[in-house]
Amino acid sequence: MHQSKNKLITAQQAARLIKSNDMIVTGGFIGIGFAETLATAIEKRFLDEGQPNDLQLLYAAGQGDTKHRGLNHFGHPGMVKRVIGGHWGLAPTLGKLAIENKIEAYNLPQGVICHMFRDIAAGKPGTLTTVGLHTFVDPRIEGGKINARSTEEMVQLLDINGKECLLYKHVPLNIALLRGTTADKNGNISMEREALPLDSLAIAQAVKNCGGTVLVQVEQITDEHLLTPDRVRIPGILVDHVVLSTPEDHPQTFAEAFNPAYSGQTRTTAQQSAHAPLDARKIIARRALIELKKDAIVNLGIGMPEMLATVAAEEGKINDFTLTVEPGGIGGQPASGLSFGAVSNAQAIIDQPAQFDFYDGGGLDQAFLGLAETCQEGHVNVSRFGTKLAGAGGFINITQNTNDIYFLGTFTSGKQQLDVINGELNIITNGPLKKFKTAVQQITFNGHYAIECQQKVTFITERAVFKLTEKGLLLTEIAPGVDLQTDILDHMEFVPLIDDDLTLMDARLFQEKPMHLEHPGSRSMKQMRSLMKKVLERPYPSPLAIKTAN
Repeated sequence: MHQSKNKLITAQQAARLIKSNDMIVTGGFIGIGFAETLATAIEKRFLDEGQPNDLQLLYAAGQGDTKHRGLNHFGHPGMVKRVIGGHWGLAPTLGKLAIENKIEAYNLPQGVICHMFRDIAAGKPGTLTTVGLHTFVDPRIEGGKINARSTEEMVQLLDINGKECLLYKHVPLNIALLRGTTADKNGNISMEREALPLDSLAIAQAVKNCGGTVLVQVEQITDEHLLTPDRVRIPGILVDHVVLSTPEDHPQTFAEAFNPAYSGQTRTTAQQSAHAPLDARKIIARRALIELKKDAIVNLGIGMPEMLATVAAEEGKINDFTLTVEPGGIGGQPASGLSFGAVSNAQAIIDQPAQFDFYDGGGLDQAFLGLAETCQEGHVNVSRFGTKLAGAGGFINITQNTNDIYFLGTFTSGKQQLDVINGELNIITNGPLKKFKTAVQQITFNGHYAIECQQKVTFITERAVFKLTEKGLLLTEIAPGVDLQTDILDHMEFVPLIDDDLTLMDARLFQEKPMHLEHPGSRSMKQMRSLMKKVLERPYPSPLAIKTAN
């Protein structure tokens, strides 16, 4: 039977299939794989007719550009009544409704939601995992609820064979909004020009098995695929309707219309070879690069950790380890900014739920994540700051299941000014907000639980390095040129433990030339004596022995 007439419809026709109160599931990672044409059509119908309204949204990864695209299309009062999402920061129109208590809103771990799709497809009673224990997702803390309007218990604490676990509640699904490259007459979807397949298959299976409707946006139609059957990422038996997109609503990422290196059509020879300026971001990334282990399997988070890939390429170390990103990329060099999630020269790209299987099972050797704020106990918050709702994304999955964790960020928050002069760091102005606080606003990472799980946790800033111990944060290194009291301690809300072997950060971090990591680092005797004098003069009890350089 020729099915193209039944499956190929317009975006406007697709929008009319959405009913008020429907639970819509969207695929995407920032802009990769997001069905912009479909979302735009649904938004237009609501603005024109007030229908559909009181929608519900379920999604795993953040989808948006912090402005108008992605899930921001749904951020109109009355358009949605409930949102369950993994990351909120890219869709501030939805975040505003949540903060103002105008919608029910939940923030659950990105990897858990990916697995929920598979479990719903399989008809399981819930998603059982340890991910989220002792964080704000734990029902003993906040249960993933964002506001007072959100009263349903989405997470339940269980004891399974003497081990604490969390059971995440499943919800019925009505509509899937997905994206691919090419659809044939039977609705088989290939993704040859997409940067990632993401959780598209799992979503399509889940919605279909819930009796819902699967809508897929593509950039081209063909009678029959010329690709081998394994290249079909969403089988036509799962697809109800196909919508042909316009090119402007089908960019490969929200930053690039199309980059063939992301989808494997070409291999780039120069991987971000441009020389990055010597600023706080580069100093932090360089210090993190020193920690990278040969042949390690590594995850890089969004934001500050992205610079690590740039510095690794600059130092000729990009092939010494395998970088991965949570939406599915393995190997190669991760992109940054609004293209984050895409990978140039990837060794492999797998489905997002499968990547989180690997992460949750402890497959990562090291992880480098962002640092928004922390406290003496080593708790970390990256998910919520007053009226700013960021969300956890994959942060909880990654940090709870990797033994060697590094949190990267500037020492203070906001605009700060510094200079590097003659290999020394000069702090001119600090950011207006302190990151090392008496208490974090929300627990996205629990320091006590990390110690219980025997994880190694390190905090890296441009001027100081800390390690998490059973007694709290321990200051282990400071940058050459900074004053321990005025540049570090005065900008913390607590007094950290200070290592008896406090040392200067590697001098190579603060030089314009390459670091040449194959050679040992150096710290000048003059710098070490200066540090010793400053520390011994501090107004705190117990003198410190300072380790001098060999």
